[in-house]
Amino acid sequence: MSGSELAARVRDTLETDPEEFEARVESEVKDLKREVERGTFDNSQAIVGLEYEFYAVDAETDALKRVPRRLLEYIGFEKELGLHNAEMQTSPQPCSAYGLRATEREVQAKLEAAQAACEPGGMRLVSDGLWTVPPIGETASSYLADSIEEGGVVLATNMSDAVRYHAMANTGFKQDMSLDAPHVHLDARTVMPESLITSIQPHYQMSQAADLPERFRYALRVAGPLVALAVNSPFFPPDLYTTTDAREVLMECAMENRVTVFESVLNPDSEPKVTFPEDLDDIEAVIDRIAADRTVVPMLRDDAGRFDDRFAHFRHKHGTYWRWIRPVLDGPSRAGANARIEFRPLPAQPTVRDSLSFLAVFAGLMESLPRREHPLKSLDWADARDNFYAAVEDGLEADLTWTTLEGTETTDSAVVFDELFEAARDGLELRGLDEDEVDRYVRPLEARWETGFTPARWKYREVSRRVKHGVPLGEAIWGMQADYIDRQRDTLIEGCFTDWLD
Repeated sequence: MSGSELAARVRDTLETDPEEFEARVESEVKDLKREVERGTFDNSQAIVGLEYEFYAVDAETDALKRVPRRLLEYIGFEKELGLHNAEMQTSPQPCSAYGLRATEREVQAKLEAAQAACEPGGMRLVSDGLWTVPPIGETASSYLADSIEEGGVVLATNMSDAVRYHAMANTGFKQDMSLDAPHVHLDARTVMPESLITSIQPHYQMSQAADLPERFRYALRVAGPLVALAVNSPFFPPDLYTTTDAREVLMECAMENRVTVFESVLNPDSEPKVTFPEDLDDIEAVIDRIAADRTVVPMLRDDAGRFDDRFAHFRHKHGTYWRWIRPVLDGPSRAGANARIEFRPLPAQPTVRDSLSFLAVFAGLMESLPRREHPLKSLDWADARDNFYAAVEDGLEADLTWTTLEGTETTDSAVVFDELFEAARDGLELRGLDEDEVDRYVRPLEARWETGFTPARWKYREVSRRVKHGVPLGEAIWGMQADYIDRQRDTLIEGCFTDWLD
């Protein structure tokens, strides 16, 4: 699509009558609540799924690389925000030994085929939380901030041609989409800085829609420990730093800057949207909360005959319901209608097996904690929120608060993770996995806790080693990144992060 065509489509979108859009949402909410009450969103069993984002690099230099759109379609991946991004979505599978195995095999099969298709172009896909090496001949600042004006419409030069992404920069939603973090700054007019980050997003679909609020409550309370295990984004591209003092950067960097990027770029000061969400009282509150959220780019939709077209405007609004844990009521058909939780704060992981471990452990927790009526649900919401941001900052070294099986409050991390893994194991056993199958998914994360090494801590160690030997900060970060990508070449599809712990 040419720049003029894209700008014209953005202008058309910006002319949407917001009052008509909200009226359609209001009408759809009533219909949606009726369908939930009828049991339309109930299913016979729990289901799991996974969204998995990657970025592309030059196979020789590790520099960021744009993915040709035709290649993206050929390998069966979807467009994401930046031209360097590629996203995979797995098929929904039963939460069982066979379902988890099928999900893992699907990811491996698609990824192996994608890497083979990328190879002739000197490109490979990387699974990582935040890229640090810009395209050859460019800086991260220029790549992320470059934009043009076409007929009064601001367009990001390196952004996918999805109208909604470009329209965000041309509304009153947020004029300044700059990135700010300790010792990091980037001025930007568009949402493009968000393309620094990539994620995995486990989905857990419950059998009864009415159970969503209770499981959501538990999901909020395990978010901190799971993020602490997953952290993988301690460093930025070197040219974004406002200091060359490596000691300051190492002393003050967060372990999970992916959260920092998303909140910094997309949160208006007056009404934050990228936040740790509040508890939900019932299934109607799920719908009302989403419907009341601020609309970023209203768009009127035509009914194409699918079941979910009846709720098209509600679904569009849900697309910018940017909470770190997100409730979903969705489905392309009446038979496929479902209620699920998207667990969104996890960065992309070093290997496929690590990613599947998080999917399985999250699903196990969602099975066990409610069934056993674990007292964790009584943990104060503010403590759950503080756990989340403490994990973002400090990873496994974070101070976490937990409510134990006995109903007492503790800040002993050994108790926190012992109970977390025990519940995950129990939940997977409840879904029919035997001991060896449970070990396959839980052990990689238990090893992180036992060794104190997360992907972020591994990166931190590698940069620190180089800095201690007199290597400048930028070169230390790029050296670490080269080692990360090199190790991933041999372990991404078949290995595990524990293979890196030498």
